[in-house]
Amino acid sequence: MKAVSSSSPYNLKPMLGASQPAPATARMARSSRCQWQTSCAILSSNVVSQEQSDSLSVPPVSDGVDHVAAVNGHNGAARMNLVPIEKSDSNPLVSKLHHPQKPLSMTDLSPAPMHGSNLRVAYQGVPGAYSEAAASKAYPNCQAIPCDQFEVAFQAVELWISDRAVLPVENSLGGSIHRNYDLLLRHRLHIVGEVQLPVHHCLLALPGVRKEFLTRVISHPQGLAQCEHTLTKLGLNVAREAVDDTAGAAEFIAANNLRDTAAIASARAAEIYGLEILEDGIQDDASNVTRFVMLAREPIIPRTDRPFKTSIVFAHEKGTSVLFKVLSAFAFRDISLTKIESRPNHNRPIRLVDDANVGTAKHFEYMFYIDFEASMADARAQNALAEVQEFTSFLRVLGSYPMDMTPWSPSSSTSYTSSS
Repeated sequence: MKAVSSSSPYNLKPMLGASQPAPATARMARSSRCQWQTSCAILSSNVVSQEQSDSLSVPPVSDGVDHVAAVNGHNGAARMNLVPIEKSDSNPLVSKLHHPQKPLSMTDLSPAPMHGSNLRVAYQGVPGAYSEAAASKAYPNCQAIPCDQFEVAFQAVELWISDRAVLPVENSLGGSIHRNYDLLLRHRLHIVGEVQLPVHHCLLALPGVRKEFLTRVISHPQGLAQCEHTLTKLGLNVAREAVDDTAGAAEFIAANNLRDTAAIASARAAEIYGLEILEDGIQDDASNVTRFVMLAREPIIPRTDRPFKTSIVFAHEKGTSVLFKVLSAFAFRDISLTKIESRPNHNRPIRLVDDANVGTAKHFEYMFYIDFEASMADARAQNALAEVQEFTSFLRVLGSYPMDMTPWSPSSSTSYTSSS
């Protein structure tokens, strides 16, 4: 290919600097060469990817030579002095010109697993935890990476140890997992999806242990809360102790041969750690579902061709007085809210208001988390957030992501096993 003249609209001089660079380090030379290669690749791809249209009349370069596709409406052969390509069935370049590559789709723009391997997904707990099942449901055939704490799962994604994290944020019986709401604000990861997992709890103990000999039951705080009334109905006079996760409770009993202790965990945890199921389905309600969010280093591109949900967090320096105005911004545009949560503002937990007549008033300061059913690609959501920004001193979009629309069924031991 001949050098592009300075009068050509495709002149590369602004990109590459002077035509004769002064002596520089090897690194600068490599950088200029990379820029030159990139520019040539862009120009070549423009030529190859555009098919010649019958409506475009491009004069032939010479007899027996293919017409060269126009680039941005200009005659590529005349402007760029391209080398003509001879017609030949054996010439691979000719087949590429007549059969251009498929254009990139939205799927092609999505982040791909590193090194072509399966996606690495971090979760909190040990094998057999419900979070592991949620990770497998969100990303089938993924490489699940157990983490001992929620914050470790966040850090695993930030440090490129894992590609995603799947963490619980709320349960239909136990409510919100406040720790993860605080971590969402502390870290800079993006919510890229959600998954809802039916949770089926079992009372597990070592083989041969009977319920009447139990003195304590251990599980994750959410597990204990979700089975509180059932444990009372079983007539168990036991202490209830919280541990890091449900499967970890089962592992702890098996590792220490505790014959006076039972765990609230899944049927799969019983299989993994060699425990027996004393009671099956001990959650207080069969409609026991935990919602997990999928976290990544980069956000996904919002769309409008399927149901999307958007999560935000905001605060105001004057306290909660603007909450009504914020909610009105969504109500006015008929945007449904699916979640509202308040958490203490750790940067400013208390606001003092002095009044000469009545003294000093102390107001607690809060961060507000809201989920609403709309995509950030929707003009309604964009206008609503523009209005919210006027009322708030802090606003952050945690993510805009597809809603979990899988068919719902009451929890059962088979539903958990099939998802893990």
